Parts: sequence; C-alpha cells; structure tokens
Amino acid sequence: MTELPQSIKNSPDPVPPDSLKGVPRQQTNPSRWNGDGWEAFVAELVSQGITINQGLANRSGYITDGGGIAMGLPRGVLVARSPEDIATTLKAAQKYKVPVSVRGGGLTTEGECISFGALQLDMRGMSNVIHIDETNLTVRTEAGIYWHSLAEALRRRGLDYISAPLNMTSSVGGTLGVGGIDINSPKFGCSADQAIALRVVTPTGEIVECSEQENTELFERVLLGYGQFGVITEATLKIRPFTPITMHYFYYSSLRESVEDLRFLVEEEAADYLGILTMLDRAINLLVAFDSDEKEREFFNKYRKRIKGHGEIGFALHMAAHYALHPWRVKEALYLLERKRSLLPELSPPGHMQEGKIIDRTVVFSRAVWKFWGGKKMIIPDLATSSEKFAEAVEKGNEVCRRYFPHYTLYCVGIKLFGSFESRPRYELSCIPPDAHDFGYGCEFEPMLGNHNYSRDHFQSFKNEIYDIGVDMGTSYYRFGGMMKGYIRRAFGDELVDKHLAMKQKADPAMILNPDVIF
Repeated sequence: MTELPQSIKNSPDPVPPDSLKGVPRQQTNPSRWNGDGWEAFVAELVSQGITINQGLANRSGYITDGGGIAMGLPRGVLVARSPEDIATTLKAAQKYKVPVSVRGGGLTTEGECISFGALQLDMRGMSNVIHIDETNLTVRTEAGIYWHSLAEALRRRGLDYISAPLNMTSSVGGTLGVGGIDINSPKFGCSADQAIALRVVTPTGEIVECSEQENTELFERVLLGYGQFGVITEATLKIRPFTPITMHYFYYSSLRESVEDLRFLVEEEAADYLGILTMLDRAINLLVAFDSDEKEREFFNKYRKRIKGHGEIGFALHMAAHYALHPWRVKEALYLLERKRSLLPELSPPGHMQEGKIIDRTVVFSRAVWKFWGGKKMIIPDLATSSEKFAEAVEKGNEVCRRYFPHYTLYCVGIKLFGSFESRPRYELSCIPPDAHDFGYGCEFEPMLGNHNYSRDHFQSFKNEIYDIGVDMGTSYYRFGGMMKGYIRRAFGDELVDKHLAMKQKADPAMILNPDVIF
C-alpha cells in the first residue's frame, strides 16, 4: 500500500487536492459550534430563572428540519415563553458568543433552523392569539403559532388570514421572516405584506415595537430578513372576512403555454387565486379560483377564451390521442391516471365542500401538501424572477429536473409587489426579484422522491444546476440560505451583500443569531 505524504497526513482534510478535480465541493451541513463558553452561558441563564433543556431525548427532536438532509444535534433547547425570556437569552448569548438558531414549524429545507452544537430556540411556546379586531380587520398574535391554529381562531369569528403558505404547519413568525407565498399572492402579495406591526427582540436583547411608522428600519429588515436582524415574538396582521372559494382547473401539455397563461391572468388580475402544479411535462394544471360569483362570471365572460388550457374532458381526449400514437409510453399514461385519481379528489374532499365551493382551503391545501409532497427527505430549490424572465427560467429548471429525477413537480405562482424598492427596502436582499416591478414570479422544483434513495451529492448537484440558472439569468431565490448561501454573492453582487453584512454586524456584534443562514 502506498504511503501518504506527511503533508496530507497532517492536513485537516486528508484528501489529495486533485482527487476531486473538477468537482465543486459544497458545504452540505450546518457547521458545528465548538462549545466554548457554554457552561458559563447556561449558568447565567439559570441564575435568572431560565432553564436550558440539555437532555438527549429532548434535543434529538431537533436534529433535522423539514428537508431531512441537513443534520445537527443542538447542545441545548429553550422553548420560549415570553419576549423577556428571549431577550435575557440573547443578551447572554452575545456575552458568551453562543450561537442561537430560531425554530418555528421547522420547515426549512437547507438546515437553516438547525442548531449544531449550540442553542435551539423553539418559538412554539408562544402560540396564543392575543386580540382579534373585527372592526378594523386586524389580528395580534404571538409569532410561534402555526397558521392553521390562527386560521381556526379566525374562522370562529367569520374571518380569515389574507396570505399564508400552503403548508399551514409553518409558524407566523418564520413565514414573515422569509416572505410567505400563497396561491392568492398574485392578488394580495406575500404574507410579510400583511404585517402592520411587530414586536421584535433584537440580537442584543432589546424588546422593540416596530411598524412602518415606528422603528421603521428594523421593521423593514426583519420582514423578509431571514432571521438576521431580530426574533419576531408578536405580529399584528391584516385579515379579511371569510369566504368559500370556487376552484377550476385547466390542463396543458405545453409548459410554455401554461406559464404564459398564468402571467396573463395574474397581470390582468383575472382571478383571486392562481397557481400551476405539474404532474409531468405533458400534464400541467393551472389552478384558477374565486372568492365571489361575480369574479368567476367575469373570468368566464372575459378571459376563458383567451387562455389555451383544456377542460378535464377535452384534455382527456387530447391525451388519449397522444398515447394512442405513442403506445410505448403506456407507463407514463398509467402514472398520470393514478396521479389524477389520487390527487384531484384531495383538492375537493366532500367534507370540505358546500354547493360546489371549498369551505376550508386551509385544511384542504395543507393536507394535500403533506400527503403528496411531504416525506422524510424534501428538497425544493426555486427561482424567483421578473415577469419577462419567468417562462425561460421555468423551462430551464424543468430540463434540469428531467435529467435528475423520473418524477417531479413544479409549483409556480405570481406575487403582487407593493411599493417601490426605495420605499420598501426589505425587498433589496430577499426572495423578491431585483428587477421585478408590479409582479414577481416564483417556481419551486420539487423531486418526487418516493422510496428512491439518492446521495446528498446527487441532491446538491441538482440544486446547484437550478441555482446556476438564477445566477446566469440574474434572478433571486425564495430559499437562499443554508446550504446554498454560496450563491448569494454571485446572485446579488458583493456591494449589496457587504452592505447587509455590515448591517448584520452592527445589529449583532457577536454574530450569534441564526448563523450559517446567510452570513
């Protein structure tokens, strides 16, 4: 056996530098903190009445996130009960330089909410609805609450949230920190646009009320700020009267045509809810839904004939003709039939329908998301673009998916933008595309993993190719933290990233709050 050179033996990475020549080596896990200062940190918190749970059984529940790819066992866990608890903890963390990772629903997919060897701050202990104002249509809620719990409290009053993620086990605070996209985002914008006021604990432990009128800069940095500038503990959100919705589906065999029709309907404001879900390249579903009968009638009178999608019967005949001419693709046809048979009834379950309308979209959509797209492992790279770049970006991403996985889903949606970049500076370094005006667009590329096992290198190579599209086209990303943070400078440029890094260093001198997410 050939003896390794001494220089390689003594190297912290005993792999010859040319052994992976041409293969980019990416960080695929959160970095581990070495534990310096931990005991003194815990002792100081105990002296102030705060106990950190260090039991292995408790800590093990936080070892991974919704993605199931990144791993890291925290050294201790604190379930937050009050802003004062969080403030005391962050002051001590600054003093002893202990990293603190905040977790709500834990639905990050790149390890962003994982604390590897440091403190896990679990916000779910702050899950109360504080006040519902039925006159002014606002709700004040603690930020650790799941959206489905907030929706339940609102429904009892005949009210509803405005814009929330499809996966309703997301927390309100976590959603506001990244944006929050729904199928009614083309009409109402992202979840962060519904925030009127916040209570925030800064990285140095100050408890601050902020809004567009008070502590405006902090308000704008915390919303869509990826947890870098503070922990949201309470939020006042705009709400609206509850309405059942009527859902229609239009089917396409052309990805380009479906994307162009989505753009057309979004920019015409032709519907209340819009989105694309694909099953295969030849089976694309454009979802169009309405809060009111008047809006629905206007759509069918004014816009239906201007889009290229088929109804269910017409599309079935179209696909039957296609597969009759391509009998060697019978397995593909059978897959589509099974997918349609199992999925579509979940979007209109009898128990949640009344006179042809969905009476609880919260339950319907969230349940379908977990049943058909959830799993032990989940990777969802995405691209956020301007209107002009959207179709090309989706097609390029689809080609990447096709090379890596036999089955995958694209989820495409529009986002109404409010205000200018000058008046809403939170859009500056965020999922909002830098060159978008009036409307932005996003597409998630999600492999259907099933029982297949893939290496992390396979996943990372797939994601890198999606991210490279964003760099080449000058787009943004919805999930630009964690394992893909190396793309941030390439996408946004050194000047903008350094500007935000300087703001982070000023707000968080020890750089302890949510490390390894962006900086």
